[in-house]
Amino acid sequence: MIGRRSLGRQFGWLWAAYAVSAYGSGFGFGAFPLIAILVLHAGPAEVSVLAAAGLAVGAVVAVPLGPWVEFRRKRPVMVAMDLTRFAALISIPAAFALGWLTFAQLLIVSIIVAAAKIAFNAASGAYLKALVRPEDLLVANGRFESTTWTAMVVGPPLGGAAIGLFGPVTTVLADAASYLLSAAGIRAIGGTEPRPARTDAPRLRVGDLSDGWRYILTHRALRSLFFNTLGVNGLIMATAPLIAVLMLGRLGFAPWQYGLAFAAPCVGGLMGSRLAARLVARFGRHRVLFTAGVLRACWSLGLAFIRPGAGGIVVVIAVQFGLVTCMGVFNPVFATYRLEHTEKDRIARTLSAWSVTSSASVAALTALWGLLASITSPRAAIAIAGLLLLVTPLLLPRHDHTTSGYEGGRADEVVPDGSRRVTTSAAMAIAAATAKAAAMPR
Repeated sequence: MIGRRSLGRQFGWLWAAYAVSAYGSGFGFGAFPLIAILVLHAGPAEVSVLAAAGLAVGAVVAVPLGPWVEFRRKRPVMVAMDLTRFAALISIPAAFALGWLTFAQLLIVSIIVAAAKIAFNAASGAYLKALVRPEDLLVANGRFESTTWTAMVVGPPLGGAAIGLFGPVTTVLADAASYLLSAAGIRAIGGTEPRPARTDAPRLRVGDLSDGWRYILTHRALRSLFFNTLGVNGLIMATAPLIAVLMLGRLGFAPWQYGLAFAAPCVGGLMGSRLAARLVARFGRHRVLFTAGVLRACWSLGLAFIRPGAGGIVVVIAVQFGLVTCMGVFNPVFATYRLEHTEKDRIARTLSAWSVTSSASVAALTALWGLLASITSPRAAIAIAGLLLLVTPLLLPRHDHTTSGYEGGRADEVVPDGSRRVTTSAAMAIAAATAKAAAMPR
């Protein structure tokens, strides 16, 4: 019953807002590259610029947003960021209908959406910690994670069908509408929100811009997780375009086969997110975090061995299922761990700094791996990324820093789980529980 208990009406509205936004994003997944290719006849270089520049410039734009969010009520900020994304996205179908759509507009919209997403995530993390009890954080994050993976199972296939039936900007219109509905859901939460400190500050201080990074780098547990997640997320995302080139180009898979190979394994993410709270209750938070973090680094190398035909599809589905299941376990535990180890008056700045760095590193590694693939081959670049991922578990925190984790400030208020090391029983339990969950009713 650990994952079924009620977290209250206010959390219900927040979850509903998150769900409609997640399904909208899943429905519109990959819409920008498709519009660039099908409508604006962009080449590979322009599509790569669209993917990398949107993340990189959006991250730079978002740097001052972290401290700005910190010293304001979080719910109005979340509503504002949803409305900003709605306004930016709705301009694309409007311009398309008038015949005014350009590549520059796509690029500007991608930057605005990326920056608004970082600010929204920073505000929502701080708001969630204030909204639910500390012992319910893992359940709440597990529900968000399961919603994300469900949206990724359902959204992209439906979005692809909608594009085929109604045109390439259809999914962008639906994604824009989802942000409008999300803003309405957040407004419906109601209640009062405490006034943050320093609301009367006339302007941001220079120190505010770097305080998030300073907090992360002087905190033993967060520092380790910071570099681990940067490496894992960056290497996985950097190889995504190369896998598409390999499968759709050299190996001759049809687009529907490519979509199926990556959509079907997302069921593993749903299963993993439902298992996370049960595993933590049995083995302890830190042990599950470490074990799932190690296991998620062991799969991607298999994507370097994709072959043509049905066997190749089976390899991709098996590798992705293992990876996504481990991520489904890891992500909600990680999100909870990070919130618990971050002081309330630094959450927005810390999460913003984290997201900014993650977006910038993904953009940089995507560009670097594209260059590496052009020098060697897509398969070789995928293999190198897979080998480097095997090293990333060395960056995971080896111990559960439950007290005085922030060496330069106050002690963290975290409930210890008593775990200090990983045993093979935890890894076996994750695998066994995953298999058992496949037969459970949803």
